[in-house]
Amino acid sequence: MPSLEDNKIKWGTTHAWTHHGDEWSEAWGGAAMQWHSMILPRIHRFLPTKRIIEIAPGHGRWTQFLCKYTDELIIVDLSENCIDVCKKRFSDLNNIYYHVSDGKSLSMVPDNAIDFIFSFDSLVHADDDVMEHYICEISKKISQDGVAFIHHSNLGEYGFQLRLSKIPKLRAALRLIGVLEKSFHWRSPSMTGRKMIDFSAACGLRCISQELVNWGTKSMLIDCFSTIVREDSKWIRNIKIMRNNLFMRDAERTKLLSSLYCD
Repeated sequence: MPSLEDNKIKWGTTHAWTHHGDEWSEAWGGAAMQWHSMILPRIHRFLPTKRIIEIAPGHGRWTQFLCKYTDELIIVDLSENCIDVCKKRFSDLNNIYYHVSDGKSLSMVPDNAIDFIFSFDSLVHADDDVMEHYICEISKKISQDGVAFIHHSNLGEYGFQLRLSKIPKLRAALRLIGVLEKSFHWRSPSMTGRKMIDFSAACGLRCISQELVNWGTKSMLIDCFSTIVREDSKWIRNIKIMRNNLFMRDAERTKLLSSLYCD
């Protein structure tokens, strides 16, 4: 189970960051293809907007795109090294503000002032207690019609498979026949989509959509994209949930197109 300290060490010290994180976009043919084909279509109706927070930007894989959609982009990361890299990478831009955090607080930003809160391919490593803290913080910082789009783990939904994976001899056999995935991609085993709905409700927020997806997996929907708003928001509605087993197939098709439309 990745703790806050585990995440701080891995992303701030031990991970090589060979391509500034773009290596994780290879399944889509690169970061630009992933942004324009997969991320932007899911958030485009909330952009552009005045003030955005990006939680856990790493080396700025999505920062490079988000900064074009706002007057003020605030990036917050647990790793001081990641923030230092972003300062250098985006030194020619004057609309980005940088903060090192404790990994669960947004105390550095004003209340009721953030129009869009974004985190993608980072908080999948955060446990449920960390996510609960973040949702509480988001409820304070988000403006009335602001929106949070948070990518987080749903691995906790598969408790039975996780228990089986802890039995070495059984694990190998089940992976061989395809019952168990070869990797859970360092996702938090304690976080689920259901918990995100409950955390939001407890803080006066509401999940209006969740997309559960297979991420580098065949059948297990180990990730979730949650869209969250305030109860008094113009975006308020009953939640819509999709279980998207075709997510990685779409990534494969996008990668094929990248050979035509990207360098």
